[in-house]
Amino acid sequence: MAIAPNSRILITGAASGLGLALARQLGDRGCRVLATDVHAELPESLRGIDGVSYLMLDVTQDVDWARARDWVVEEWDGLDYLFNNAGVAAGGRIELSEIDQWQWIVEINLLGVARGCRTFTPMLKDQGSGHIINTASAAGLVHPPRMSEYNAVKAGVVALSETLLHELKPYGVKVSVICPTFFKTNLTASLRGKDEAANASAAKLIDRAKLSADVIAERVIKGIEKDKHIILTDRDGRIAYAAKRFARPLYYSMMAKASVQMSKKD
Repeated sequence: MAIAPNSRILITGAASGLGLALARQLGDRGCRVLATDVHAELPESLRGIDGVSYLMLDVTQDVDWARARDWVVEEWDGLDYLFNNAGVAAGGRIELSEIDQWQWIVEINLLGVARGCRTFTPMLKDQGSGHIINTASAAGLVHPPRMSEYNAVKAGVVALSETLLHELKPYGVKVSVICPTFFKTNLTASLRGKDEAANASAAKLIDRAKLSADVIAERVIKGIEKDKHIILTDRDGRIAYAAKRFARPLYYSMMAKASVQMSKKD
């Protein structure tokens, strides 16, 4: 079913990347969008977009989520689509991934999504309608080497989304999870960790990606309208996921080859 004009939509991480592309495209469709991000003031990137309001929301803070819920109740008296999209990037060899880096990415990429779901699920259940869309990654479905913490949190988002798909279905609430591979975004700005080789490799893959955030956003919206649970936005992701599901030896061979190639660069 098409996303209707005047739909009430909240997007986290909306000041850049996929969140910004979604805010623009949904605003252009006549939707009402509450764009949120960690900036105290309205980011320049969001200025002038029709139908878009802005609220500062740090996804790691319960008080910010409560304020967003209160805003939605007061301004809209309900919510139709919740995009838990905010995220950061980290990776590297396991021995170089410090625990504070794990805690940082878990707080944002996994617990940030969990907080969003916990905050708005009661509202959606009471309405008997609504759609939660969580941004994971192809790394949540297939798990390349040297991406331990990123793979782990994105797999957690996939698992959470599947759990809620079943849990909320009796209440008329839908759940989707977005699983793109690399696309052009500013995610490289958030890269941290001591494995400089892994950081450089990830930055190169993002910078050289052929698909833009706008294209990914278009495909995400189409996936939502087709009522897909797992939204695979590109060919590479579909191939890798299919190989893991239906040709596990080939998948393991691909991962082993990638690991060997990486080790030669150490």
